[in-house]
Amino acid sequence: MRAVAAARRQQPHAKAPGRGSPLAMSGAGAASSCRRRRQLGGALLLLVAVALAGVLGGAEGKAHNYEDALQKSLLYFEAQRSGRLPHSQRVTWRHHSGLTDGLEQGVDLVGGYYDAGDHVKFGLPMAFTVTMLSWSLIEYGGDVAAAGELGHALEAVKWGTDYFIKAHTQPDELWAEVGDGDTDHYCWQRPEDMTTSRQAYKVDRDHPGSDVAGETAAAMAAASIVFRDANPHYAHLLLHHAQQLFEFADKYRGKYDSSIAEVKSYYASVSGYKDELLWAALWLHRATGRADYLDYVVDNADSFGGTGWAINEFSWDVKYAGVQILATRLLLRGEHAAGHRSTLERYREKAEHYVCACLGRNAEGGADANVERSPGGMLYIRQWNNMQYVTSAAFLLSAYSDYLAEAGVGAVSCAGAGEGDVAAAEVFALARAQVDYVLGTNPRGVSYLVGYGPKYPNRVHHRAASIVPYKHSKEFIGCTQGFDHWFGRRSSNPNVLVGAIVGGPDRRDRFRDNRENYMQTEACTYNTAPMVGMFAKLHRMARQEREQGPTPAAPVTSTAAEV
Repeated sequence: MRAVAAARRQQPHAKAPGRGSPLAMSGAGAASSCRRRRQLGGALLLLVAVALAGVLGGAEGKAHNYEDALQKSLLYFEAQRSGRLPHSQRVTWRHHSGLTDGLEQGVDLVGGYYDAGDHVKFGLPMAFTVTMLSWSLIEYGGDVAAAGELGHALEAVKWGTDYFIKAHTQPDELWAEVGDGDTDHYCWQRPEDMTTSRQAYKVDRDHPGSDVAGETAAAMAAASIVFRDANPHYAHLLLHHAQQLFEFADKYRGKYDSSIAEVKSYYASVSGYKDELLWAALWLHRATGRADYLDYVVDNADSFGGTGWAINEFSWDVKYAGVQILATRLLLRGEHAAGHRSTLERYREKAEHYVCACLGRNAEGGADANVERSPGGMLYIRQWNNMQYVTSAAFLLSAYSDYLAEAGVGAVSCAGAGEGDVAAAEVFALARAQVDYVLGTNPRGVSYLVGYGPKYPNRVHHRAASIVPYKHSKEFIGCTQGFDHWFGRRSSNPNVLVGAIVGGPDRRDRFRDNRENYMQTEACTYNTAPMVGMFAKLHRMARQEREQGPTPAAPVTSTAAEV
């Protein structure tokens, strides 16, 4: 089955919310989803990809500084911090904010991350961000450490997990949102000046939210692996919360947007919660080694859609491709009971559907069996914040190519590919090409990583970045005052949002650097999170190529905990 649905983000001057329009294929499963906040109707035609060489576009032969990109990507998370900022804060144009979060509800919810260019703290995308940051370190922690950035990366993870510990106030209670998107989007203010609602919303037994609780469990389980050796007490605490949250999510099932109506227009759970339950179980299995978590993934493979959905995207909402690739890792490594093999083989079939869809090599399934590519070679899923799908695909393709190499498997089987299997090296080549596209190897020669290279977006749709820094002018800026004096300016933002990856170009590689063009110029934490590991890996490979000449993409299995 394949499904494509979309969720849109409501912003100032945006049109009325659209409709989610999942395209259901044969069999049982759940609709996949997109970048958030208002649902875009209509399924995309995923066309056969252009040749990989086309990725080079107008910047052929340019060597990228992946170390610089890694350093900048980690700075971005400091710009997105909410709460009381530490003395070590490197993004100095930001200041303390949200210091009364949770006060009305009698709970301390100070901290965490703002997801994008506004000031609501949404639990589901924040948790996915932390999961992907942690996965980056689990796979490529050695490379991050070699680049001297492990400390900053661990800080980025911990800023999120510290908040989740606060938000998980009872075994069956999780605070899933702080702030009101509707009122927030009527204002254009610095976070330090916020006058909008800081109402907090929770899920509990009577108001379940298996998706947000499951993703938070996954984030804390993955983070526990990262901190296992460096901070074993903290790792144990994270794992304890993860196990409780998974039990809560599984026992009291339901979509969180049915319990928290305020989130529906922003981060609606279009795919449902079953993918998050499988996702959380796999991360808990990886963190604990307990067989019952893998039993859960195998026993629920069909009913939860894990072996049913053939998905062409991976995002904060749709986890199936990640689930299928993690399950395939266990198969390739032989880390399973004999009775699990046949089910894990079916997980692998769906994992390779995703990989082959990105490669444009699925010959069966019609026009929507493959991911469309722009003329410049960018993977294209949909108009709103397409870069989230590009960066997440790059990471999944890279990780999968490593798993294949580690297992001594040299090829991927694509459905109906008449020319035979696809070499695993081609999988990683596509991952690298997507990263290079982000960094400027594209027809426009624009880096969509802000602050990197000579040409990047200067008018990012971001309240704090677009207004004079609080440290330079502590004069209060009111709700609509920001619109009057800052939002409509044609000049560059006064603060560079270094390390942010914006929504990016359209299907024809066209990009308009305008603050009002939030579909393309707004950045999100989950756009950048997968790139932390990718930049680190590519920095290591580039260094090896300079020293020894080009080498194969050998897998790196050292974790942050092992470094």
